[in-house]
Order: sequence, then C-alpha cells, then structure tokens
Amino acid sequence: MDIPNRLRTELYPPLEPFNAGRLALDRIHTMYWEESGNPHGVPVVFLHGGPGAGSAPNHRRFFDPAHYRIVIFDQRGAGRSSPLGEVRHNTTPLLIADIERLRQHLDIEQWLVFGGSWGSTLALAYGETHPERCLAFILRGIFLCRPSEIEWFLYGLRNIFPEAWQKFTALLPASERHNILDGYFKQLMNPDPAIHLPAARAWGVYEGSCSTLLPSPDTVAHFANDIVAVGLARLEAHYFRHDIFLPPNSLLENVGAIRHIPGVIVQGRYDAVCPVASAHDLHLAWPEADYVIVPDAGHSAWEPGICSELVSAMERLKSTSRHV
Repeated sequence: MDIPNRLRTELYPPLEPFNAGRLALDRIHTMYWEESGNPHGVPVVFLHGGPGAGSAPNHRRFFDPAHYRIVIFDQRGAGRSSPLGEVRHNTTPLLIADIERLRQHLDIEQWLVFGGSWGSTLALAYGETHPERCLAFILRGIFLCRPSEIEWFLYGLRNIFPEAWQKFTALLPASERHNILDGYFKQLMNPDPAIHLPAARAWGVYEGSCSTLLPSPDTVAHFANDIVAVGLARLEAHYFRHDIFLPPNSLLENVGAIRHIPGVIVQGRYDAVCPVASAHDLHLAWPEADYVIVPDAGHSAWEPGICSELVSAMERLKSTSRHV
C-alpha cells in the first residue's frame, strides 16, 4: 500500500458510543455490543483478546471516528457479556456465528476486521469462514493456537520471565505442576470464589507480567481485575484444553480463502506471550499482507510502537474502504 505523507500514528481522543445493546445468543449467553464513531462510516469490528479478556473504552481510539463506524463487542463469557466466565456453549465456531449474528443485527454488509492476540486468531477463523464479509484484516500479536504455542505460554515463558512463572505455578500443589492447564482448570471452575478468584488473578497477573517489553504495573493491574481475570483465565484454560475447537493447523491451511483481501500484520519483535515465529509463519502463508515487525515492543497493543502501527494501518486503509 502507498503510505500517505504525515500519516497519523497517535490514538484518537476518547469517545462514547452512539448506540449499544445486548443480544441474546442462546438460552445461556447474552452479548454486549456497542457502536461509536460515524453511524454512516465504514464499518470495522474489533475482536478482543484472551479468549475472555473483554473490550475496553480505549479500544475505540484506534479508529478515526469521522471515517469509521466502530463496532465493539464482548465475546461469550467475557467483559460485559453474560454470564461472565461461562464455558458451556462456548467454542470458536459459536464465536464465529456470534459475529455473523451481530453483523446481521446491525445491518452491515461488509466490514474491516481488527483483532490482536486471540483477536487475531478469531479474525482469521471468521475471515476464512466468511471471506465475502471482510473488507480487510488488521492483526496484531499473532496467535495461531497451535499446541507448541500453548505449551510455550504454560511452560516456555519461564525462560524469559522465571519470577512470574514461579508465582504462577506456586498456586498449584507440587503434584500438579507437571500439568499446569488441568491443575488450573480445576481451580478456576470451582464454584467457591475463595478458590477460583485467587486462581484467576494469578493467571491474569502472569499474562500481564509477560505482555510488555518493560515492566508495566498498569498492565498487570488491568489483568488482575476480577472481571478481566475470571473471563480471561477460565476461557483461556477452556479453549486451550480443547485446542480451540478447530482442526490442527487449520488457520494456516485455510489462509488461501483470504489472501485476496487486504491485510496488515503487526508484531512486536520481543513479544514473549505470542512469539514472532507465529507471525512469521502467517507471513509466509500470506505474503500479500503487509508485515510490520516493531523492533522495540512486546505483546501488548499499548506498546507505543505497536499502538502507532495499528493507528497508521487504519489510516492507510481509509483509501481502500472509502467507497464501500
């Protein structure tokens, strides 16, 4: 893509939704959704991370509110959707169907798809299922949810963040530390808050501690928040135990379905949570997409270099989507 001169790289000012609601998905789940920006603008849907991390007001600020109709929602079991942390009827195919239901509910024909970390996973899965609905993809901190990536998150991170990993595993009895995932899942699904809340906070603190290049107490505090931590920990453990409910390596094997659609991949060089190797593999499978490695960043979308590249990508895509 041609890069315009003086491209904006800073977040837009805070803004409030012009529309919001709750959408019943089934007998268990209800989705929170909102719209902000230009009601007649180019639609873009934001897919949050985790799974289970939920969305936040600052996520609206990646997009020019004069140009984009910004659609944000909380996935099943996450954030303001209810019930929080619910793993029943919660699979990747159902999340894909939820996105389509929301698109139809809002009477949107096509939209840009923006997602980071697990949001990049879900964006790929959705796009490969419904490519005709996607104008472009903006993906950050690529997570393909392969067994090696899950193994890295649970065990490999101790090679870079041994202190955080030691605190993470200290919550488990010594006899369960050989199987962190099952040990945590048992505690996270315990109905007693005295058991599941400390486990959720420990999981969240672990992920938050490993998400930035330099220590960020604000990031750790966000991940330790009870709502974020319960949704994140329960759903990550649930999805990891089921290999994200998709066939092995399906995201790379099916990327041909979206290679004709504009794409941007933004990856921190020192992303420890979702190492750059996954973004590199996606780049090899999808060479048509713009591939940007931020040399001084970790995993978080709020790393200055990553944040700038995401805003810049949305500015460049204005020319692609102007006449939609």
